[in-house]
Amino acid sequence: MKYVLFVCTHNAGRSQMAQAFFEKYAPADVRGESAGQEPAAAPWPEVVLAMSEVGIDISNRKPKKIDLEMQLHADWAITLNCGNTCPYVPGMIEDWDVEDPRGKPIDEVRAVRDDIERRVKDLVEHRLDAIRTDPTSHQLRLQRLLPQLVEEFEDVRDPEAIRACADAVLKQHANAPVRSFVLTLAYREARDCLREEECALVPA
Repeated sequence: MKYVLFVCTHNAGRSQMAQAFFEKYAPADVRGESAGQEPAAAPWPEVVLAMSEVGIDISNRKPKKIDLEMQLHADWAITLNCGNTCPYVPGMIEDWDVEDPRGKPIDEVRAVRDDIERRVKDLVEHRLDAIRTDPTSHQLRLQRLLPQLVEEFEDVRDPEAIRACADAVLKQHANAPVRSFVLTLAYREARDCLREEECALVPA
């Protein structure tokens, strides 16, 4: 399972529309989430209205504050012109220059909606393979895991063996539904394997 995270400031307009359109057009093996750094109490009324006009009900969605789990989930992140309030996401990031629809006349909100729908369709049609295969998140997790293992095993295992073990363990957890636990589990499993006389995860 891969995850695309849509981020704007309040998670009440642009990112909610993007997530809803992504859920409509994307295949089941790539899921969409959305969040904001300063979540509002509810989606903007004008955005709810504009989305209802194209048959999508977001009235009951609650804006979410981006947290560690969402950050670790994000294999690919889309920031929607949130400037300095956009949070760090440890994965591939692209920015969409989309105007904030908050408080705008409905005709302008519709234009923003249609722009986001076009961008989501383009993402689904042209970048799904990249999302499925992008190594950025895996490499970042590997960089976080390796120092602990190297410190413990550098006197008994060569660096390539340690890296191969860590890499293999992380790949086993690539589809974990809760990724905030992956590094802890991966460290334990890699450590246990490297303690064995012959670690089964390290190529002979």
